[in-house]
Amino acid sequence: MISTNAFTYKPNEHEAEKASSSYLMSLVALMAGLPIPIINLFATMFFYLANRKGTYYVRWHTTQALLSQLSLVFINSYGFWWTVSIVFGSESVSNNYISYLIIVLIFNLTEFVATIYSAVQTRKGMHIHWWLYGDLTDIICKPGNGQNNI
Repeated sequence: MISTNAFTYKPNEHEAEKASSSYLMSLVALMAGLPIPIINLFATMFFYLANRKGTYYVRWHTTQALLSQLSLVFINSYGFWWTVSIVFGSESVSNNYISYLIIVLIFNLTEFVATIYSAVQTRKGMHIHWWLYGDLTDIICKPGNGQNNI
């Protein structure tokens, strides 16, 4: 799911810190806005917008963090509104609902662990490439201004 790659470009301390912070931003937002799933996406998006003109290393990792949060918000929002419809509506708890919540929990825990791992490794200057999100990030984020490819 996650691969750690060595590459010729060695990011400096400032770049590694910003790239690591892009992953940590979603975790900090999780603590602040737990019941509302879109808070994580907004926090990561604001961090992305603030660093979109940074070095390629920082842009690449902020883009990957944003893409992971974007997919997570859809999964969490569906579960959130389904729960609201059960609590305040006429729906009842079903096997489908419980199954979905288990899948959401597994997906969120996996993303949580991957985010922490990515933040730690990125802070060390390693390049962390997530399955699917890394490939999408390669398509979206292009090196510029004579910067090396990761």
